[in-house]
Amino acid sequence: MLSSVNRQLIGIIITTGGRLTKVGFISLGCPKNLVDSEVMLGHLRLAGYDITTEIEGAEILIVNTCGFIDSAKEESIQAILEAASMKQDGSCKKLVVAGCLAKRYRPQLIEEISEIDAVVGIGEIEKITEIINAPKKSTEPETVPTYLYTEVSPRLLTTHPGTAYIKISEGCSHACSFCAIPAIRGRHRSRTIPGILEEARRLVERGVLEINLVGQDTTVFGKDLGDANALESLIRELGKIEGLRWFRVHYAHPNRITNGLLDAIAETPNCCKYLDIPLQHVHPKILASMGRGGNRSSFEKMIESIRNRIPEVFIRSNFIVGFPGENVAAFNELKSFISDIKFDHVGVFTYSAEEGTPAFPLGDPVQKRTKEKRMQILMELQQKISKKNNHALIGKKLEVLVESVHEETDMIIKGRHRGQAPEIDGSVLIVGGEPKLYAIQNVTITEAHPYDLVGMVE
Repeated sequence: MLSSVNRQLIGIIITTGGRLTKVGFISLGCPKNLVDSEVMLGHLRLAGYDITTEIEGAEILIVNTCGFIDSAKEESIQAILEAASMKQDGSCKKLVVAGCLAKRYRPQLIEEISEIDAVVGIGEIEKITEIINAPKKSTEPETVPTYLYTEVSPRLLTTHPGTAYIKISEGCSHACSFCAIPAIRGRHRSRTIPGILEEARRLVERGVLEINLVGQDTTVFGKDLGDANALESLIRELGKIEGLRWFRVHYAHPNRITNGLLDAIAETPNCCKYLDIPLQHVHPKILASMGRGGNRSSFEKMIESIRNRIPEVFIRSNFIVGFPGENVAAFNELKSFISDIKFDHVGVFTYSAEEGTPAFPLGDPVQKRTKEKRMQILMELQQKISKKNNHALIGKKLEVLVESVHEETDMIIKGRHRGQAPEIDGSVLIVGGEPKLYAIQNVTITEAHPYDLVGMVE
């Protein structure tokens, strides 16, 4: 069985001519890619497919890939090769590859991995059944996609019951020099507020308690449709949906966070007091080379404003180490900034030189060993900060969305509080009381660790 921290693996049974054909679906990468997987699964279901958890011996395997950075590409290639080996062994009869890696390298993948029978581009996900059944695979590179799913697109949720993602926009129009996403997914295009609200209502009707809003940059939502304040409006309207207990905003660009947006989050009770703001760096020369703008001082003022306007807010950020030009002084400034700000959650990535991006001609001058060491230093620093932040929660009563039995023991139940996003921010480990799966319950925190909290249901 294929498995990974970032993989969602789903099995499907297709009824074809009176017999059952097993189909396995492997989804890699970010939540935005997961939504694409769920739409493809929705179309498969409409074509007569039923779910099964028994994917061993699948006759059709679909791998929805990620192609953002080297590590993601390597994981995607490994998943494809593992699926190809299943085809060679005779259990798999057809291998289909979809997603960002497929968009970037369609001709190369088909040429180098002969077991691939079909490729589904970013703009072709609603044609999944047609492509699977096509007699001949297309080797032509996909044009820049303009596809955008809507509230009427079928979706088969693969997240824990009780939580779901809504992709409010697609593509990106920024010129961040390290990023290949605009070339892969096209320019930014927003969904409509009524469409998003309708999808949210339908999810709530299906038992979803928490919605996570995602997009390449949620802070430019609606600007392409002529509404500069669309995200604020969407937040306030989502706040009116009965039964929607929580929702949160991900991927906010630091240079586009307004007081109006902060006030909308603060004043909407079911909007989690949580912001995911990928800063990437703080040194002005590095940020300028990244095409991001900003500096340490501007970011410090922004975070101060966020904390003043949204009391008890949880803030997450991501940073890149080893970008071309990052010397010891630039790295130390980033380290000092993280030490001073004391984020609740931090992710650190090593720079990956991606062909076709503006930064690619700069090369990759920082040694891999140096990049990995810098990442380790920052993560160890953040662990100490997170543990101290978490320690301040001991004795407090928090609302927790109870999600699953712990992977290692059924004596522990896992959940998340409002300041923890799915998959990336740690968990609340429930060790006492009477937890109820897929419900929101009050949990008193008794222990704190760098990533996880421990508590008991009242």
